[in-house]
Amino acid sequence: MRPLVPAACSVLAVATVIFVSLSNVQAASFAAAPQALTPNVIEPAAPLTLTAALRLALQANPDLSAARQETAAAEGQVMQAGASPNPDLSLQVEDLRKDTRTTTLLVNQALELGGKRNARITAAERGRDAAQADLAAKRAEIRAAVISAFFDVAAAQERLRLSQVSLELAQHATTAAAHRVAAGKISPVDETKARVAEATVRLELNQANGELTTARKRLTALWGNPSPRFDRAESQFEALPILPALTELQARAGQAPALMRAQIEVERRIALVQVEQSKRTPDLTLSVGVKRAEDLGRNQAVLGVSVPLPLFDRNQGNLFEALRRTDKARDELSASRLRVDTDTAQAYERYANARQEAEALRQEILPGAQTAYDAATKGFKFGKFGFLDVLDAQRTYLQAKSQYVRALLDAYHAAAEIDRILGDDSLIEHFAAP
Repeated sequence: MRPLVPAACSVLAVATVIFVSLSNVQAASFAAAPQALTPNVIEPAAPLTLTAALRLALQANPDLSAARQETAAAEGQVMQAGASPNPDLSLQVEDLRKDTRTTTLLVNQALELGGKRNARITAAERGRDAAQADLAAKRAEIRAAVISAFFDVAAAQERLRLSQVSLELAQHATTAAAHRVAAGKISPVDETKARVAEATVRLELNQANGELTTARKRLTALWGNPSPRFDRAESQFEALPILPALTELQARAGQAPALMRAQIEVERRIALVQVEQSKRTPDLTLSVGVKRAEDLGRNQAVLGVSVPLPLFDRNQGNLFEALRRTDKARDELSASRLRVDTDTAQAYERYANARQEAEALRQEILPGAQTAYDAATKGFKFGKFGFLDVLDAQRTYLQAKSQYVRALLDAYHAAAEIDRILGDDSLIEHFAAP
């Protein structure tokens, strides 16, 4: 019969070649896998709508792309969790003298007991669910950021337009004051005051230009473009979104991304407890091989079974940790539920107050301020009012207009915050956009 040592060496050599070949193939497949990079998106040089801005950001936002990569990586964890232990090949030689040498070749295979593999797969699947919940939360966060940034641009455009109107009014007031000074009807001091007011408005116009530039860059940065190309944010800025009632919004809170993530974390922690409990059951290792005794001149079959004795390490520490972290996850779920309800109510209150303020300004204060300014301007031309009356009326009107724009923007920010908290795509329909 053929001696075992050369045969064993041949088996080991073939196994090594196969292992190296498979490793090289696997490494090559991973190296050849395409790397998903965030596309470089630049918006067209045209008016930009909220819908288009959302589409660009959800397509090319780098933070959102990173969350997608994490979700894809979690699939690898599920794949790895289902893998069974590899067998191992062992060769043992007793006595180096050829005539009395004994050679043993064994294949050892560990058998997982206690449901370890199923528990591991379940925990990995819950980890994948957690990554998907993080992706949904990041998506809601980016969507709310786009809404806020878009209406920041719209408000900055309105402030710039208001500043330009203010400059035109100031210029008219300066011209009128100069004519009346030339006619000897008012003091030159009034003309100086008019020119000072005009210079102040110019400074405000420059500030409005800077705020618009900053707001535009902040918006396009959400899809990775540092140099905005769009002409303007196209929206019906004064048409505030009409959101559902607070009770209806709170009824949707159960699907909020933060709440879903906390719930999945509880499930993941429970699955990890099952993993740690399964580790308390020792695995069984089967050994099958052949033994060559040269002094006897024959081969002998070898069978073996081994199992560790859980005398000292019964995985009690890891199990205790997993149980306490499960309790922690349940507490965090309760805190998340309370936080979602509270934040939704507070954001809705801010939205309602801002909307009410904007309505009051639009229907009551702005018309009165406009009428007072028009009357003061007309009366100044006919000598019925002094120049200070005109400046005061102009200042009142512009302050009311600025307050109106700020109230509208506060309402949009609060509505965007509600959208972020609830992560509800249907709320987008309530935002006024062409």
